[in-house]
Amino acid sequence: MDPEQPAPAVVGRFGTIGVLGGTGPQGRGLAVRFCQAGLPVMVGSRDSARGAQVAAELGCDVRGMSNRDCAAASDVVIVAVPYAGHAELLRDVASELAGKVVVDCVNPLGFDQQGPFAVDVPEGSAALQAAALLPSSTVVAAFHHVSAVLLEDDEVDTIDTDVLVLGDDREATNLVQDLVAAIPGMRGLYAGRLRNAHQVEAMTANLISVNRRYKAHAGLRVTGV
Repeated sequence: MDPEQPAPAVVGRFGTIGVLGGTGPQGRGLAVRFCQAGLPVMVGSRDSARGAQVAAELGCDVRGMSNRDCAAASDVVIVAVPYAGHAELLRDVASELAGKVVVDCVNPLGFDQQGPFAVDVPEGSAALQAAALLPSSTVVAAFHHVSAVLLEDDEVDTIDTDVLVLGDDREATNLVQDLVAAIPGMRGLYAGRLRNAHQVEAMTANLISVNRRYKAHAGLRVTGV
């Protein structure tokens, strides 16, 4: 067995990874990285044909389908849709996500002439909105600050960044931390309960500003841990 691939027991622990909104840059990037790590991956789209098309373009063994079918067929589900469609999507697939770990990486941001800024979410954050709409699921917040450009760049072998993982269920956050570690170079760090997701989501606006000023694809590293 390839020493860089997860052991079968680890793959079985995650089951199938589903990416809702898997046709967008972040979703595509995460999907292909998990596939390269040896995990079974599905990508969902509002249009099943579009999901199948993008899956075929990824150059990895990824299946594409509608968001609803992806939610139903996956074990761990990543939500990577724009914030504008976040609530509507989760309402539509709530029954398919029941009993599953749902990883929300949505950043509620706005843009104007001064640059990116965090927008107010009635529930406090996108992750808390997900938890409110998915009472039968276990919601974890993660992957907010990972550059989609680097994820999709096939010349980048490792993604040098830490991923802040937030949630109220210890077993679920441990699972997501291990999922993060399946991507070479990335480390998942527990960063608090779900109620603290707002500032993590909002920090993405700061990183976008850094990237624009320095023409970079900045990530985060936490020192001393």
